[in-house]
Amino acid sequence: MNMSEQNTPSAAGARIATDSAGGAETSAPYGATAPRRRTRIHHLREYKRRGEAWAMLTSYDTYTARIFDQAGIPVLLVGDSAANTVYGYESSLPITVDELLPLVRAVAGAAEHSLVVADLPFGSYQASPEQALHTAVMFMKAGAHAVKLEGGRRYASHVEALVSAGIPVMGHLGFTPQSEHGLGGYRVQGRGDQVENLLADARALQDVGAFAVVLEMVSSDAAKRVTGELEIPTVGIGAGPECDAQVLVWTDMAGLNTGQTPRFVKRYAEVGNELARAASEFASDVRNGEFPTSEHSFD
Repeated sequence: MNMSEQNTPSAAGARIATDSAGGAETSAPYGATAPRRRTRIHHLREYKRRGEAWAMLTSYDTYTARIFDQAGIPVLLVGDSAANTVYGYESSLPITVDELLPLVRAVAGAAEHSLVVADLPFGSYQASPEQALHTAVMFMKAGAHAVKLEGGRRYASHVEALVSAGIPVMGHLGFTPQSEHGLGGYRVQGRGDQVENLLADARALQDVGAFAVVLEMVSSDAAKRVTGELEIPTVGIGAGPECDAQVLVWTDMAGLNTGQTPRFVKRYAEVGNELARAASEFASDVRNGEFPTSEHSFD
């Protein structure tokens, strides 16, 4: 194994999976090569301890979940961003539990190795810890391995209730899309005197058992400080390079979204253009009688 392989989360996960000490999962018997195991929340903490960055992508369907899982993405997020990418809403606010649950089932059913995190949508947890627990249980029954919710100290009791019930929780701080109207729109957070509040919120989530926290559209300096002071991993999206992990909405990352994307997005492919080319070629073949041919027909 070369050094680059040793520094990948999938390789790190394999090392953890084959170590029978400390409660880690054991290897295959009789010296067989250990299969790649499911990413667990304690693996993510191990990555942070060793300084190994890892990636998270959103996924909303069986095919992308399978592809990303096979590509070695340790964590998949069934995000409330499905409001925009799947249902065509203008924001994440309208999406409901009933609309997200089928997407969670699809992703969880296809991902053999990735940790699947489900977003709790707006209005499904804010009222009380009891409401949060009721909603989270539905997502766990749909196949999720963890849930994510937005907010800091105000929702510490909600997170504590879920963790006490055995439900892993990922927090979300900085720009929280479900609160966009209260925040005055899409604005960078964690600047000036906001840093101390951000840090206090992050510590509160850690103290009640959150296993990680997303930092969205947070100044790089603030994200670096929070990351350095927390024992749990930080997951950045528009929060600079110092976070322990990075997440992107897959349709932005792969260029399926052909419109304007945020500054923090890097496009790794142009899937939208390629899909448009394929659809146009298909339509042309049908018009010109070039599809289907005998090759695509039955006797």
